[in-house]
Amino acid sequence: MNSLNRKTFLLSGVALAAGTVASAMPAVPAKIKYPVAHHALFWLKNPTSMEDRAKLVAGVKTLAKIKAVKELHVGIVASTEKREVVDNSWGVSEIMFFDDLEGQASYQTDPIHVEFIKNCEHLWEKVIVYDAIQA
Repeated sequence: MNSLNRKTFLLSGVALAAGTVASAMPAVPAKIKYPVAHHALFWLKNPTSMEDRAKLVAGVKTLAKIKAVKELHVGIVASTEKREVVDNSWGVSEIMFFDDLEGQASYQTDPIHVEFIKNCEHLWEKVIVYDAIQA
């Protein structure tokens, strides 16, 4: 083996070994961008009404305009596997993220949130909210 081929062979081996070691190392968890999560689940008064569901989804999406809301995900029940631990009795959900608890508190009294409640509360029978902060 000439010296150029030997050098290429050795460098390839070193690179392969380094890649193997790097892939075996545990990943460092990413820092959560917005540490406060606000998750609301809505049960519709008329759960079979696609029109009511669409109105509520549209209403929830208006909350993204609130300055303190950094991210918003609006969803409907997914057709996932039915298991004892899965609750699919609700109709619409929203998960929003805030920089801090002060932002979440200001969201509660923001005029856009107040207007959303005024315009959409007739659509839901029940709401449950889960607030969490990064551990």
